Parts: sequence; structure tokens; C-alpha cells
Amino acid sequence: QVQLVESGGGLVQPGGSLRLSCAASTSSFAFYVMGWYRQAPGKLREVVATVNPGSGTNYADTVKGRFTISRDNAKSTVYLQMNSLKPDDTAVYYCTAYDIRARERYNFWGQGTQVTVSS
Repeated sequence: QVQLVESGGGLVQPGGSLRLSCAASTSSFAFYVMGWYRQAPGKLREVVATVNPGSGTNYADTVKGRFTISRDNAKSTVYLQMNSLKPDDTAVYYCTAYDIRARERYNFWGQGTQVTVSS
């Protein structure tokens, strides 16, 4: 069982920045694909960004050029740097992880952190 603890959410004005962090309770962090998802009120949960063990990244079109996902294997932590924030970025942001070595994929989820973009 892997526990994921997110932090860094909050209230920010449009155009502002936030950095989310997600600490994972596993010594095998280097083998995990890490990701950030978000869910706005009344909407489905959607992927924001992912980073694989080789640090390859993927982003949703809506955040490309504004968000950056990164990982620090020594700290078992993944980050999401969010710049040029828009009101549409308001959502609960969830960290997720799965072991790339596993025969059957199983995603672990954090409890979520609220990001509110408003003036």
C-alpha cells in the first residue's frame, strides 16, 4: 500500500502561480508512474499531467505551456508547478501513482488538495 500526501493548494488570483507537492510512502518511488488529475464541481476527473520513471512527461492540452510536472526520486516526491493560472483551473487536484513493474496496473490516489483561482 502506497500513501500519497498532497500539499500546496490554496487560493490564488488569475495569472498567479502555485506549486503542488505529493509525497509518496514507498522506497520504490523510482519505479512509479506519477500523475496529477483534477476534478472541478460537476465535472469528471481529468488527467492534468504525468511523469514516468524516466522523467518523460505528458500534459493535457489545456495546461501545456503553463504547468510543469517533475519528480525528485531521492525525496519520493512529485511536483506540479502551475503558472498563469486561470479560473478554469479551479478544482480539487489529486496525485496518483502506479508501479510500472506490476503485472496488473493499480492506481493509488491521494486525498486531494483544493486549488481555487479567483479574484
